[in-house]
Amino acid sequence: MKDIIRILIAPLVWLASFSAVYGLHGLICGHGVDGAVFGVIAVPRFLLVGAYILAILIQVGLVWALHSARFGSPSPFVRFVSRATGWLGLVSAVWALLPTVTTTYCL
Repeated sequence: MKDIIRILIAPLVWLASFSAVYGLHGLICGHGVDGAVFGVIAVPRFLLVGAYILAILIQVGLVWALHSARFGSPSPFVRFVSRATGWLGLVSAVWALLPTVTTTYCL
């Protein structure tokens, strides 16, 4: 059972972070938080960039954990597949969440 968790944790965390960031995006656009400013950056941009960075940091932590001896699998096949899905989750998070940072937050 632990091997299945090792293999699926990064894609499942990516799915959760994707849903959370784009859900936050929908809440921001739906409730019109456009006018608020936090320092020199708009609050919606600050929240979306913060959520993006948090999602990336969580994925980096998972990749690091899957490469460690403590959380890695003793099986070479499971270790390879879990590390591959870990990197896939990290690249997917960077790529799929990038539009929330680079484009306008509400059209």
